[in-house]
Amino acid sequence: MRRWKGHIAACCAAAALATACMDYGPLDEEAFATSGRGVFITCEGNFTWDNASLSYYDPATRQLENEVFIRANGMKLGDVAQSMSLHDGRAYVVVNNSGAVYEIDPATFRLRGIIEGVVSPRYVHFPNDTTLYITDLYDPRITVADARTNRIRGHIATNGHKSTEQMVQWGDEVFVNCWSYDNKLLVIDTRTERLVDSITVGRQPSALAVDRNGKLWTVTDGLNDPAVLYRIDAATRRIERTFSFPAGDHPARLALNGRRDTLYFINRDVWRMRVDDEQLPATPFLPYAGTIYYGLGVDPTTSEVYVADAIDYVQHGVVYRFTPQGRAVDTLRVGIVPGSFCFKPQTTVKP
Repeated sequence: MRRWKGHIAACCAAAALATACMDYGPLDEEAFATSGRGVFITCEGNFTWDNASLSYYDPATRQLENEVFIRANGMKLGDVAQSMSLHDGRAYVVVNNSGAVYEIDPATFRLRGIIEGVVSPRYVHFPNDTTLYITDLYDPRITVADARTNRIRGHIATNGHKSTEQMVQWGDEVFVNCWSYDNKLLVIDTRTERLVDSITVGRQPSALAVDRNGKLWTVTDGLNDPAVLYRIDAATRRIERTFSFPAGDHPARLALNGRRDTLYFINRDVWRMRVDDEQLPATPFLPYAGTIYYGLGVDPTTSEVYVADAIDYVQHGVVYRFTPQGRAVDTLRVGIVPGSFCFKPQTTVKP
């Protein structure tokens, strides 16, 4: 894969008009063909700056490719790359402020389709092979789309909850956290595509995960009240255990290891604990490095830990790769504000 030469730019001026730098196209397109395991890194970019990007990292060769979306497609990714999900050979990149969800080929990074008509998309989830749900920051509904055609076919009303965030599934139920000025986990019955229940937690649950024992984990961000980590039984919807943080703490970014028996989170440092622990850990897994630990992901195959460092939210960020024991493996310079990780399994490139 050859290096990207960069998009062509020219600075234009006209009498009595302000000067402006404008992009000209079409841009060159590159051919990619990745067949091994890999890690996608969504880099949010700066809000309204249209500088979101997508990076791809091969952990076997330690080769990093930045800006793979624009290089493969000759077009920008858009404004604020929020998240990315893979399912059954399909990859979806959610671009929040552009109001779009892009389907790309996970091996070639080429655009396959676009889901439009969403207001401010946040995350996608596949309750089955033909359906995807899209949560939204400003739409009080969950959008339902046909994964075969990328056409919106309906919405799930959330009964007054103004925004929805991450989704996890246990059996026929999808659990959704309401982060923005809310205190609920919503319960969606995937058979009827209706809201059937909710679970009350502290204000602004910022992340969601489900472990190997069918326990839901969510943590409040500590912006309104002292933060709390919750362990909830998915079958009974009962809160089993609460773990309270000191005032001023702001935990976020829950992630589970490959066996889903160990939970990781960011709270200035990076922390980890067993899912059956009865108290918060006393010693961090990765101590604070002096900048901003912003994103967190754990490889479901190797349980290696990836930590995104936003540095100052302006310059290009850094991703650190660690073994499950906390040994540093690699350091990657990626796009601006790296926020989330999406792990690609071994694939075969079609001729």
